[in-house]
Amino acid sequence: MSQKLLKEAFISNLNGTSLLEISIGLTLAPLCLACRGLLLILYNLRNGRPLQSRKYHLLLDFTVLVAPFVLGCTILSPVLPLLPITIGAFCAGLFYKIYNRRNHYIRTPFKKIIHDFLKTSLEPDYIPSITVFRVYVNVLTAINILAVDFPQYPRRYAKTETYGTGAMDFGVGAFIFGNALVCPEVRQKTGVVQSKFSCLARQSLSVWPLVFLGLGRLISVKAVEYHEHFSEYGVHWNFFFTLAIVRMTASLLLTLFPTNKSWIVAMILAVFYQLVLDTTHLKMFVLYGSDGKDTRVGFLNANREGVFSLYGYLAIYMASVQVGLYLLKKRTLVKDWIEVICFFLLTVFILFIFLHMSQVYVEPVSRRMANLSFCIWIVAQCLTFLICFLVTDLILVFTKLLVNGSRVPCCWNFTQPPNTNTKHDSEPTSIKRERKSLSICVINAIDKNQLVFFLLANVMTGIVNMTIDTIHSNTSFTLFVLHLYMFTNCLIMYILHTQNILLKYW
Repeated sequence: MSQKLLKEAFISNLNGTSLLEISIGLTLAPLCLACRGLLLILYNLRNGRPLQSRKYHLLLDFTVLVAPFVLGCTILSPVLPLLPITIGAFCAGLFYKIYNRRNHYIRTPFKKIIHDFLKTSLEPDYIPSITVFRVYVNVLTAINILAVDFPQYPRRYAKTETYGTGAMDFGVGAFIFGNALVCPEVRQKTGVVQSKFSCLARQSLSVWPLVFLGLGRLISVKAVEYHEHFSEYGVHWNFFFTLAIVRMTASLLLTLFPTNKSWIVAMILAVFYQLVLDTTHLKMFVLYGSDGKDTRVGFLNANREGVFSLYGYLAIYMASVQVGLYLLKKRTLVKDWIEVICFFLLTVFILFIFLHMSQVYVEPVSRRMANLSFCIWIVAQCLTFLICFLVTDLILVFTKLLVNGSRVPCCWNFTQPPNTNTKHDSEPTSIKRERKSLSICVINAIDKNQLVFFLLANVMTGIVNMTIDTIHSNTSFTLFVLHLYMFTNCLIMYILHTQNILLKYW
């Protein structure tokens, strides 16, 4: 068997893992974020000033925010539940140390600190959880698309063949969800009269790079005979095409329907698509082709998974638009965001009930078809992920209250601390310069050029696969390659960010 066929067989006919294991794995991201923030606050407490070295910021970010995921999906996967427990215990220890050594609210009762915390005013125009969510989806995607080709990566985490829930299945849906959170229809400012067709025009311009990237990937994959898994999207289709068409179609729908009713459109799309799957021959066609023997003759047969899964991804996108609109409502106080978390928790609880009913009485989750169960799962899991980041942000805000002058990148700043009449940002110029330097972190760096990061990860994955026999690599070599690959990706984004280079011309 050729190397190409070996690699294709290596990532085929897989059944995924449990929803619980995926949820446990996803808790690592907010815990790592909290760990990085608490370490920076503790450094500030001990040294009287924030960490300013860009070199050490990069090393800290990579070690705490990225490396644990490389280990978690390789050598530590058999003990995955222990990772969140270990990191959580370490975070608790850091918080205990900071609380006992705090230089603000020194003799204030804990109840009074909580009272002031709830009344703390935060930046109304910046929600770090959205940024962190989108960046982490990108980072986890980058790790998984290369790691899946190594034997140390558990097969249960890879994309499922027909039914099931794999970590990579979540990544595809979460990428769509994250894109919708910041789409033009969501980001338009309240009170600003803006034609719906202007959003459509902006989307039509912004999707062209995705179309060209999709064509570039198609040509390059066929030219070098790179291994492919046809049941993912088809023979000629790829994720770039899916993302471009979903974004364009969603903008068209949002010109026809009220933006604040996008959840209704999402529900109608997902239910109607499932009804068509169940009452017609569409399901058999998607799974087995027009002849029932998995034919790939003709464009529609060749790309049936990519074409028909658009309905499911479009439903996820529209649901995420509603989430984005709700998140971007103007809120200033901490207690307002606690209400948001409670509302999301209730929504997630209801969605998981619906998911259980859908899997039992309708059909199991299928990324290949992007069916109703898949849509519900992705929205519920993404909301859970967002809740974790929101909670982490509030924990870091509370901890920053305890230490004067503490700064954490990609975390809420106070616009007005409790019991003061002056803005928190009324600081000396030197401190403002420190704050500006603190914006240089891996998360901000990737966020500034997310599409470039995704493209770079795809290109480097291809290069590694063409130069290395990944299937027969030993553990130490696998870890070395994966860490080097992710550090290179992060370093390039970091350099672009420090030079203020934005590779976006549309």
